[in-house]
Amino acid sequence: MESVKLSEEVAARIKAMHDTKVIENRKKVERFGGKYNTDDHGFICFDDFKFEPEYPAGYDIMFGARCIGENLKRFFNEMPVYIHPSSALAGAWAGFFNRDFVNIGLRPEDVPAHLHPTHEKYGLYPGIGGMNHLGPDMEIGLRLGYPGLLEKVRYYQKKNAPAGEDFYAGEAAVMEGILAYTENHMHYASQLAKETADPWEKENYAKIAETLSGLISGPPKTFRAAIQFLAIFQSADRTYFGGGALQQLDELIRPYYEADKKAGILTDEEAIWMLASFLYNDTHYSQVGGQSPDGTKELTSPVSYLILQAAHELAIPHNLALRVFEGSDDKLLRRALEHIMEKGTGVCFSLAKGIEEGYVKQGHPIELARMRANVGCNWVALPGIEYPLQDVTRLNMGFCFVHALNDTMAAGAPDLDKLWANFSKHLQAAVECIAEGYDWHYEVVSRNTPELVLNLFCHGPIERGVNCASGGVDILNLNVDGIALATVADSFAAIEVRVVDEKKLTWDEMYSTVKNNFKDAENIRLMLKNIPRFGHPESKSLPWALRIRDEFVRLVNENPTPKHRIRVVPGMFSHGEIYEYAKNLPATPNGRFDSDPISHSNEPDPGFASGVISFSPSLKATAVALAQPGMGNSAPLHLDVDTNMIRGAGGIDALVALVHTHNQMGGTRINLNCVTPEQILAAHENPDAFPDLVIRVTGYSAFFSSLSKDYRQQVVDRYLK
Repeated sequence: MESVKLSEEVAARIKAMHDTKVIENRKKVERFGGKYNTDDHGFICFDDFKFEPEYPAGYDIMFGARCIGENLKRFFNEMPVYIHPSSALAGAWAGFFNRDFVNIGLRPEDVPAHLHPTHEKYGLYPGIGGMNHLGPDMEIGLRLGYPGLLEKVRYYQKKNAPAGEDFYAGEAAVMEGILAYTENHMHYASQLAKETADPWEKENYAKIAETLSGLISGPPKTFRAAIQFLAIFQSADRTYFGGGALQQLDELIRPYYEADKKAGILTDEEAIWMLASFLYNDTHYSQVGGQSPDGTKELTSPVSYLILQAAHELAIPHNLALRVFEGSDDKLLRRALEHIMEKGTGVCFSLAKGIEEGYVKQGHPIELARMRANVGCNWVALPGIEYPLQDVTRLNMGFCFVHALNDTMAAGAPDLDKLWANFSKHLQAAVECIAEGYDWHYEVVSRNTPELVLNLFCHGPIERGVNCASGGVDILNLNVDGIALATVADSFAAIEVRVVDEKKLTWDEMYSTVKNNFKDAENIRLMLKNIPRFGHPESKSLPWALRIRDEFVRLVNENPTPKHRIRVVPGMFSHGEIYEYAKNLPATPNGRFDSDPISHSNEPDPGFASGVISFSPSLKATAVALAQPGMGNSAPLHLDVDTNMIRGAGGIDALVALVHTHNQMGGTRINLNCVTPEQILAAHENPDAFPDLVIRVTGYSAFFSSLSKDYRQQVVDRYLK
C-alpha cells in the first residue's frame, strides 16, 4: 500500500499535536525533577487538579475492590476534561492514581516481611503486589460498549450473589466512573462547539460530542467511535497503576475501517488523522501484522499501513510493535524500516519463532502461541485469557555470583568447579524465594489491589467474580527475568583466562583486588576486563553464558510456586534500570567497579566487539539469539546502528536480512535506533537543543531530552563502544 498524500490542513493538525506533545513533555520533565526515565506517558500536567481520597477506617492506605472502586469513580468524575483543538478525540489522563494522588498498595499485615532478608541479600525485585502486566481483550469492550460492560457486571453481581459482593461493587463503581468521565467530555465538547468561532473546530467539537454521546448509550459503530472508545480506555487504564497494554490494533479496528470505507463516510486521510489523535492520547503498547491462529492468514491489512503512517507523521514516542514471522510479506517490514531510517526510530519488531516455539514448550498449542500479542516493553501475552505478570520481577544473578565467590574463597582451595557449585546454590535460593513470593502474591493481591480496570476486558473475572490474578482467567504463568548475564559470564571467563589458564593472577590476588574495588590496581582491573568478552567470536564467555542461562532456566522450570503450584516462566530483561539494579552490587571480576551498571538483559556489554573487523550489530544479534531463555518470554536485542554505516552496508536490505535472521535464530524482540554517533553525542551534550529527538531506550521509546544523564549514557555507550 502506498503512503497516503496528506493535505496541508491535515498535516498541520498532526504537526500541532506533535508540537503540543513536546511542550507537555517539558512540563512533565520539570514536574519530576528534570528527568523522566520511562515510557513517554501521555498524561497532561493539570497542575491545579487535587483529589481527596477516602481511606478505610483506621488505615492510611487504600485497599480492597469496593474502597478503590468508589474512589476511582470519584476520581474519574472529577478528572479534568481535555480536548486538543486539532485532535479527532477527547480525553487525557491526569497522572497515576496510585502514585500521584493516593497511598495504595498492600496493607501492613499483607506485606511479606519474612522474605525481605532474602530479597535484600540477592537484590531481588520480587514482583509481589505487581500490577497491570497482562494483556486485555479489547474486543470484549468494543462488542459490549461501556454501558454494556456495566450491565454485564450487574448481571453477574446478581447471578453470583452473595459471593463476590465487594468485588462487584468495585467493578461497578469503576464502570460508572468511566461513563461519567465520558459524559463530562461530551458536555465539554458541546460547550466548545458553541464557543468557538472557527468553522472547522465547531464541526469537529460537535462530532466529538456526537461520538461520545453514542458511547454513553451503546457500543461503537464507526471507526471514529471505536478509536474514541480505545482512547477512553487508555486514559482509565493508565490512571489505575499505569496500565499500558492494548492488543492487535490493526485487527481491532479493521472491521470499522472497512465498514466506513464501504459506506463512503471515511477516507484514508481522515483515518490517519484519527489514528494520530489516538497515538497522541497515550503510548499504550500494541501490535500490527502477524498471522491468524491457524497460520493460514497474514493479518497485515491497509489499516496496518495507516497505523504506521500515522505514527510516522506524528513523530512522537509510541510503542507499536510489528510482528515478523517466517514467510511474512516484507512490504510492511520494509515500510517500518524506511520510517526508522528517516526518523531515527519507530516500531519495534516482535519475532514469532522464539515467542511461539517457547510458548509451545510450556505445553500450549501453537494456535494459542500465535495469538500472543506484543503488549509490553519487552513482553507478549494472550489477550484477556492469560495472567503472566511480566516485566515486574528481576533476579540479579550478579548477587548470586558475588556470594558464590565469597563462599568459595572462604572455604579455601578455590577452583572453577567449586565457584560454579556455589553459584548454582545461591541461584537456586533466589529462584525459590521468587516462587515463594508468588504464592504470597496470589493470596494477597486480590484483596488489596485487584485489577479493577483490566478485569473488565478479560474472559472470566466478571463471570466468576474472581480477580484475574487469583484464578479469574484460565492461564496463570508468572514471569521472572534473570539479569546481569554478561556481567556474570564475563566474570567467570576472566577468572578462567587470567587466573586458571594464564596464571597471571592467583585466586587470592584476584579476589583481594576485586574486594577492594580495584583500588590502586587499575592494571589488574584492565587485565580482567580486557579478555574477549561475551559476544566476541573468540570469547570463553559464551560457554559460561549458555551454562548460566541453562541453569537459570532449569531452576525456574523446576520450581513452581511451592503451595499453589503455579508455573514460573524464565525470561531475561533488565529494562533500563541497569544502574538501579547495580547500586548495591559490589565489584565483580569482569572489571566492573562497585555500583557500576550491570549488563543489559542477555546482551553483551558495550565494547564487547572492540578490535573485531566485523559488523558488530550482527555479532550482538547472534549472542542475544544464542542466549535466549527459550520459553516464549522475550530477551530483547537492542540495536543502535549508525545510519551512515548501515547505508553503506546495504541499507534496508541489510536490516531486513538482520531481522529475519534473528527471528530464525530464535530471537524474540528487536528494538532498533538508526542515528549517527554525531547526532546522539550532540543530543547527549545538549539535550534541550533536540527536544523532539525520539529514541527507543529499551523496550519503549521516549524523547531523548527527557531522560536523565545516566539513561542517555546507556544509549550513547551502545553506539560508541
